[in-house]
Amino acid sequence: MRTRSPLTVLLAAALAAGPLTLAGAGPAHAAVIDVSTAAQLKAALAAVSPGDTIRLADSVYTGNFKAARPGSSGARITLTGSSRAVLTAGGGYGLHLNGASYWTVRGVTVTGGQKGIMADAADGVVIDSVTVHDLDMEGVHFRRSSRNGVLKNSRIHDTGQNGRGMGEGVYIGSAGDLTDRSDNAQILNNTIGPGVGGESVDVKEGTTGARIIGNTFDGDGLTGANYDDSWVDVKGNDVLVEGNRGSRTTNNGYETHTQQSGWGCGTVFRNNSSDLSGATGDKRLAINVTNQSSGCRTTVYASNTVTGGRGLTNIAVTP
Repeated sequence: MRTRSPLTVLLAAALAAGPLTLAGAGPAHAAVIDVSTAAQLKAALAAVSPGDTIRLADSVYTGNFKAARPGSSGARITLTGSSRAVLTAGGGYGLHLNGASYWTVRGVTVTGGQKGIMADAADGVVIDSVTVHDLDMEGVHFRRSSRNGVLKNSRIHDTGQNGRGMGEGVYIGSAGDLTDRSDNAQILNNTIGPGVGGESVDVKEGTTGARIIGNTFDGDGLTGANYDDSWVDVKGNDVLVEGNRGSRTTNNGYETHTQQSGWGCGTVFRNNSSDLSGATGDKRLAINVTNQSSGCRTTVYASNTVTGGRGLTNIAVTP
């Protein structure tokens, strides 16, 4: 076992909660921190160092968990466990990565809070193979210029349960705040829905370069409140939406909007499959472009397909 001051702090903080095991791992200055109680997890989050791994035993961890110590691009911090390692909160954020850049969160389940996983001012966060469900509001949120975030291979369902007609599966940026440059988010190969009370993915103005690829969207749960009537709503710039499959929506599959001048432009839609069967809204298009102009272009390729509804899109299709 390796001795250094942050882990000494962790041991002292977790002493009353029972044994906490450290094992050598990987890089010379890294540790694996095994935890099995909420107190141990909070202590580990406070004491972890670049390169370390926090390994969760299968258990229920009750509380709000916050990480504020950053890793680095060459020495990421990892929080890992199986889907039976469940972080559950009675309110607030289940897991808050507050300035915790270069973290990987893998495998765990987050449930029961206001929001699931929140990244604030945290670059290079990777969220992989997690399950997020049964929340008052959104599932995963990249906010306060959390750049280069990745959400992949994950399952999000049953969000927005506070009855306000909100609760996006994934939220990128901040509404009306052009200073939030949560750029280059990648949303890859996830299953989002059913029971999601807002869009599966909402890309806000002020953000650039999001990539939404290979996801499956189930819109059963959309309320139509607050303009939530599609799987994906793009208000940021230069977004790629590719290779996704969607079913069950109240109106459209995908939408673009300009909420702030100069934003909502440059979106590319390619190889998406939309099933609009049962939609009852006024448009019922796979891709509804609301802001096409000479200075704000959206490209819809003919490789997109649609079943049901009234058609593929309301702009010219690119071969």
